[in-house]
Amino acid sequence: MRFIIKQLAHLYAWFKSYNRLDLFPVRHFAKRYQKDKAAADLRAGFNVALLAFPQGMAYALIAGIPIQYGIYGSAVATIVGTMFSGSRFITLGPTNATSVLLLSAFAALNIGGEDKLMLLPLLIGLVGLFLVVGAYLGVASLIQYISRTVVTGYITAASFLIMANQVKTALGFSFSDGEQATNFFEVSYLTLSHIGETHWPTVVASIIAASIYLVLRRFLPTFPNVALTLILMAFVTMGLNAIEGWNIVMLAGVDASSWKITPPPLNVEAAAALSSSAIAIALLAVLEGSSIGKSLAARAGSRIDANQEMFSTGMANIGCAFFSGMPASGSLTRSALAIESGAKTTFTSLFSGLMVAAGAFALGPFIAYIPQAALSVVVIFIALSLLNRHQIRIVTTATMSDRITFFVTFLSGMLLALDTAIYMGAATSIALFLRKVSKPEMVEYGFDKEGQLTELQDKTERSDPEVSIVHVEGELFFGAAELFRDQMRRIGEDPNLKIIILKVRNTYRLDASAIMALEELIRYMNSKGRYIIISEARKDAIRVIKNSGLLDLLERRNLIPDVTGNPTLSTARALRRAKEQLKAMGEQDAKVTIYVDDKKVADEGEIKKGKEK
Repeated sequence: MRFIIKQLAHLYAWFKSYNRLDLFPVRHFAKRYQKDKAAADLRAGFNVALLAFPQGMAYALIAGIPIQYGIYGSAVATIVGTMFSGSRFITLGPTNATSVLLLSAFAALNIGGEDKLMLLPLLIGLVGLFLVVGAYLGVASLIQYISRTVVTGYITAASFLIMANQVKTALGFSFSDGEQATNFFEVSYLTLSHIGETHWPTVVASIIAASIYLVLRRFLPTFPNVALTLILMAFVTMGLNAIEGWNIVMLAGVDASSWKITPPPLNVEAAAALSSSAIAIALLAVLEGSSIGKSLAARAGSRIDANQEMFSTGMANIGCAFFSGMPASGSLTRSALAIESGAKTTFTSLFSGLMVAAGAFALGPFIAYIPQAALSVVVIFIALSLLNRHQIRIVTTATMSDRITFFVTFLSGMLLALDTAIYMGAATSIALFLRKVSKPEMVEYGFDKEGQLTELQDKTERSDPEVSIVHVEGELFFGAAELFRDQMRRIGEDPNLKIIILKVRNTYRLDASAIMALEELIRYMNSKGRYIIISEARKDAIRVIKNSGLLDLLERRNLIPDVTGNPTLSTARALRRAKEQLKAMGEQDAKVTIYVDDKKVADEGEIKKGKEK
């Protein structure tokens, strides 16, 4: 019992030192905030707000929920996220990726109508909770093992699903209440089955909206083209609806005075049903936000704390859960716009959120003048912009592992629910990564007739007696431990081999599985009258060997620490130790010659082969 308590105390001390989250980092920015920074942040915040307001509407339309949820989510996520963020490089809010995953999640669970809106705060709250707990546990640092190819594959599949879902609105019809579609092919099938219900006046409005958007992008690329397209289409549709029988459907106006607190319902059964989707959205938010933040920070010669930003994203989602928002993640377009607009601190997001919130009150009623088809057309263009041909070319040509991961994720997203695609892509990425690192590189060296250290081939015959030097390079964690043990046992079965020197300077991730494999190997070698010496052991490897008790079996004299300033000295000491052991075994007919820093050091004795240069 005392041992268990001691180990738990060590674990707690390690965790406390490992976790460095700042629970309220905004206070540091506030203390040294200056007027010139405030002016720059206000300008950048205004530019971001002009983009965030219509984007929020578009993302709500993608998710299949009322547009005010997207507007409120854009405001709440940036305001709350600012309080807990340590970086200016990530602007939070609804995104294409999280919106379409939200749509897919409810569709897969066959939840719609009022039930969807009632359970939405619970789903977002779970997302926030998973992110906060994950940040506290330092999970963000593990995201590096999931390749960006997963995100590329997911976003490519999501873009097709987004476009497929908006075609019906652009053509002026809708699916019936009983028709549910969870993937691209199901949506496409339902769209084709209703194609005869196309409303041609709506098609005219969609063509005009597409034309306006393309012209604005061509001639006014720096302007807020999404907002301008929707404003111009409001005037155009007034004229079109004046034509008898056209009746183009408009969006519902937003009454921000009814904006209220929406605490998540305490429903354990519903939480269990939504937990898988919540984890998928949380994972996507970390992948998306981390890649965006690291990329923008690298361009500015800076860096971000991934766990701190994960914590910020989690708190932003919890805020959205209580204030009628949507799942929040890092937005590439808004984050890039903030940096390009001269954002100096994280207060850019705060100002942007406050402006979007003010816009909800001031402009909400005027949304009723915007045609649904125009917003759908804008969403289709946003989805098209997600098809990054450059990234797709890289991930499909770089390596076979990337190619497999991309197509597994992409095809899963096209055929199955998108949260399933996230899991399958992540699992494939991790599996292929483990496959690569679970094969430690081991090169055995011996001495030829001229006394030169050379790499031994599999069928090389050893003289008697012989010291063999084995370089072990790469990851030596649980996935590689058994392979390492089996390969070393094959080497150790040679009857002419007396001592193996393991060089472990470039060996990483030594864990319990590797220690047990080493223990089995040492016992096996000792039972055959042979010995193992470990040389070039770094501090972290020595610590693991000591803590595990392996040192008692290995013996302290057979563990040679690495010497940073002299990379050959450790092996020289190991060879001297091998000579001592051979003498103890009665092998007196060899000579040891060791080279250290190109200066020959000759040891009297008769080890036939043994020099290191």
